[in-house]
Amino acid sequence: MIPPGSIPIKDYAIETRMEKLLSSTEGDTFYEVRIDLKASNDISAINFVLKDEETGAWYQNKGRDFKVPLVNYVKEDANIVGPKKGFSLWPGALGQISNILLKSDTTNDKNQVDSSESRNLKVENSKLEGFYVELPITKEVTVGNSISVSIRKCSETAKNVLYLETDIPGDILLHWGVCRDDLKWWEVPPAPHPPETVAFKDRALRTKLQSRYSGERSSVQLSLGEEFSGFLFVLKLNDSTWINDTGDDFYIPLPSSSSLVVDNREDQSEAVQREVTEDAGEEESISAFTDGIINEIRHLVTDISSEKNRKTKSKEAQESILQEIEKLAAEAYSIFRSSVPIFSEEAIVESEAAVETKTLLLPDLPPQISSGTGTGYEILCQGFNWESHKSGRWYMELKEKAAELSSFGFTVIWLPPPTESVSPEGYMPKDLYNLNSRYGTVDQLKDVVKNFHEVGIKVLGDVVLNHRCAHSKNHNGIWNIFGGRLDWDARAIVADDPHFQGRGNKSSGDNFHAAPNIDHSQEFVRKDLKEWLRWLREEIGYDGWRLDFVRGFWGGYVKDYLEASEPYFAVGEYWDSLSYTYGEMDHNQDAHRQRIVDWINATGGTAGAFDVTTKGILHSALERCEYWRLSDQKGKPPGVLGWWPSRAVTFIENHDTGSTQGHWRFPSGKEMQGYAYTLTHPGTPSVFFDHIFSHYKTEIAKLISIRKQNKIHCRSTVKIFKAERDVYAAIIDEKVAMKIGHGHFEPSSGSQRWSSALEGRDYKIWEAS
Repeated sequence: MIPPGSIPIKDYAIETRMEKLLSSTEGDTFYEVRIDLKASNDISAINFVLKDEETGAWYQNKGRDFKVPLVNYVKEDANIVGPKKGFSLWPGALGQISNILLKSDTTNDKNQVDSSESRNLKVENSKLEGFYVELPITKEVTVGNSISVSIRKCSETAKNVLYLETDIPGDILLHWGVCRDDLKWWEVPPAPHPPETVAFKDRALRTKLQSRYSGERSSVQLSLGEEFSGFLFVLKLNDSTWINDTGDDFYIPLPSSSSLVVDNREDQSEAVQREVTEDAGEEESISAFTDGIINEIRHLVTDISSEKNRKTKSKEAQESILQEIEKLAAEAYSIFRSSVPIFSEEAIVESEAAVETKTLLLPDLPPQISSGTGTGYEILCQGFNWESHKSGRWYMELKEKAAELSSFGFTVIWLPPPTESVSPEGYMPKDLYNLNSRYGTVDQLKDVVKNFHEVGIKVLGDVVLNHRCAHSKNHNGIWNIFGGRLDWDARAIVADDPHFQGRGNKSSGDNFHAAPNIDHSQEFVRKDLKEWLRWLREEIGYDGWRLDFVRGFWGGYVKDYLEASEPYFAVGEYWDSLSYTYGEMDHNQDAHRQRIVDWINATGGTAGAFDVTTKGILHSALERCEYWRLSDQKGKPPGVLGWWPSRAVTFIENHDTGSTQGHWRFPSGKEMQGYAYTLTHPGTPSVFFDHIFSHYKTEIAKLISIRKQNKIHCRSTVKIFKAERDVYAAIIDEKVAMKIGHGHFEPSSGSQRWSSALEGRDYKIWEAS
């Protein structure tokens, strides 16, 4: 009875592809599958669900399986489809995928039989008469639209002229206001206001956007005074549909008069990107402005490319020109590609072409270093696990492994939190300047940092900025008085922390409930933390930071801290739950990776973030043999890796998810498949200490060697060749081919020859000869 081409799913289900039928005259598309049943089969019902291969979405009947009864004596069940009369093969598809009407929603009200008749039917097991039922199924369709906001300064009025445009169809209402500080309290600006503007609840204005380009786009222009620091807005499509920034208002910082300096334009990206230009006294169109930028780039490129100038210009001068090209390219791009993260996956797109051009023109130049990327070739080692504090001398134990870790090819090591802490692991810090911890003394910490530097490895400090444990109680018996060098009081704690009676402002993120949440909006707090980070850099020798629980405070504060401490590399832990439906991970995880990208964007790209999205998708792909999950709807890697690879720090395990905590342990026995993915793909890969010093040591070392020999970096390109049920395969930079899963893949030997470089349990790596 199983249709041809069906695939068994574990031991309790069958997967069958439905055949597409000719479309109806109404334009609807039908699909069907035929299951031939024998009357002698002792089967009372067929259960099924539907899956959309395009989106990975599952369709069910009111949250449960669809059920088709085959005999009359099936028990009462709310999920039964159709009347409980006879049965024969139903004609065509059971139901349409979309745009269908419910013909019959009653399953038990009609055709009821009395108990004696039921008994007779049960005995006779009579042949069924047949039925045809259509059930409505709602299919979610992802749409892509953009909102662009540009700001310029009017020299005559000294006001900010803001221009908002969108390609969202229909009549759009703009709800907007202004604010004066970081608290972002809505306020109505003084007149004049655009036409068709009315007040809304005395706190905002409502303006209808004006249609342009035959209705394809709509826009509005506003004039805002210098006294305001930000522009706030949401869009209303209809009575039930509002567009906002993933639950928050859109916020556009407004430039002050001092922030607009000719020829020193700074790209400032927020949830909605914006551009700031200087008005030279006459109205300049955006196209004219970008044409000027393009001409400048042409002159600079011509200048650096000419043979005559190649001989006369120093490398320093060439480097300066290339940096200017990058700035101009980024500025021109931001004007053409302003976008809203909730609609566009590419919230931030780097000037990858500029980076690549620099490498081609000047291959001898040292790599460009950014706190978000390092050199771009970093390989990170997490140098501890959840139990490392127990020996009391972890720094010294780690020091003994420094040379070995360097020989493996690691360039950066992440050390545990160094401060005095209420918890032995270090994540409940108390006195930030006391660096005698369960891992060792401050002198031992300096010694191990020095030793890693000697073998060529940079060192990241694990800094906890979101919360801090108090030293004493206040008069109400609440622990909110801090001691040590940073002797803060309740003003340093956010006001909406429910446990510690904070007297600061409301939190800019999620609360960590075990300790007082620090209010980073307070200037004295930021000043103290910046001094502390600079002290750690100078006194201990840290090269950068791993930032704990960054969901707890705004990424803009992180930008402030990183600009003050100037790290070589920085990565934030932004960890929240992926999207699930009925206990099964959704194929589309765009909302999850968007939240991580939004945080990176808020830092101005000064920090990377752990790619939790990729880890979660790898879990499902490997554990359930669903390797199709490793390609998104556009054929890209489905994590942060696919959108902003240079800021994605990939990993499969850390001290929280693995070790003895095991909060989210990677599928057992699949670890090397995970590393075969992360160590061959772009992004900055991180390797867990427990895996390095295990039976995986040799394989991990070989993968790192392949990555370094082929110069795979954080911006490398990925071409996915297979993402199927039992195999995922890709080629990276046309240099390395890889596959994971037990399915078949061999790179084609056309103009390029491939040789096997490494093979293990359900993974294989090739190198281009």
